[in-house]
Amino acid sequence: MAVMFNYLLSFITGAVISLMVVANTQFGVATSTEVSTIINQAVGIIVLTLLMVILRKNRKLCPERKKSHWYMYFGGIFGLFILTFNYYTVTAVGATLAMALAVFGQSLVGLIFDLTGLFGMEKKRITGEKWCSLAVSFAGILVMSILSGGAFRPLYLLMGLAAGVLTMTQMVYNSTFAKAKGPLFSARQNVISGLIGMVIFSFITKPSETMGAFRAVPSVPFFLIVGGGVLACWVVVCTNIVIPKIPAVYSALLLSAGQLIASLILDTVIYSTFTPALLIGSIIMMAGMFLSFLADRKEAKRQ
Repeated sequence: MAVMFNYLLSFITGAVISLMVVANTQFGVATSTEVSTIINQAVGIIVLTLLMVILRKNRKLCPERKKSHWYMYFGGIFGLFILTFNYYTVTAVGATLAMALAVFGQSLVGLIFDLTGLFGMEKKRITGEKWCSLAVSFAGILVMSILSGGAFRPLYLLMGLAAGVLTMTQMVYNSTFAKAKGPLFSARQNVISGLIGMVIFSFITKPSETMGAFRAVPSVPFFLIVGGGVLACWVVVCTNIVIPKIPAVYSALLLSAGQLIASLILDTVIYSTFTPALLIGSIIMMAGMFLSFLADRKEAKRQ
């Protein structure tokens, strides 16, 4: 029962990721991607600090803290690149293709984590069938990018792929830190380091533009101002909980399925950019995920 709950939580978190990315993008369009990131991180710190106070006696979420390597305190730096890549990819090619690229990157790096055991993940043998399933998913991306009616834009495709690779890397990185410090502490430290990094970057590289973008914040709907930060807290805390408990390849696939389905809905409702090619490409990608599931089940029976 607990395993099924972790699987369901991974799927829901994937859907929340798509919603978070679109909320952050809309906020960034109204202000700037830097200001959107700064405010989202600040909201995240407030929410997570409140949760740590309210749930301080919960030994699962706030366990006794153990020592950890100094570099584990800077996981939020990944987020700066992820948010930037997502912003440009969603605005250029739409939510569904952007999330499909991120999904492919997550699946690819999930397999690599299982293969190498990076960040303390359990090493697993990767069969040819799994690589074949990844190829099927890639075919789905090709269908979406070439047949959806938009121009083929390789730079944004690479940025979307990089966002997915960094997202899964950050999730595993933070979940490893959470083993020593607890999910809530790890999540809060993630947004603290991200906030510090973005403030330094913004006010050194573009101070006047950043101040001008801050002046536009009062005109932005309140749900966009706080939504990205609240949803980010959900994503970080939930992934910190479930990733250590299920194989990385499963978490990658479940997160991916949630992202794909949610992004199709968002493209239809918000951007009105739905096309049959996006649906077909998403189905092909999910077929690739299912093939990977079958390969894993077959491998488990052999053991």
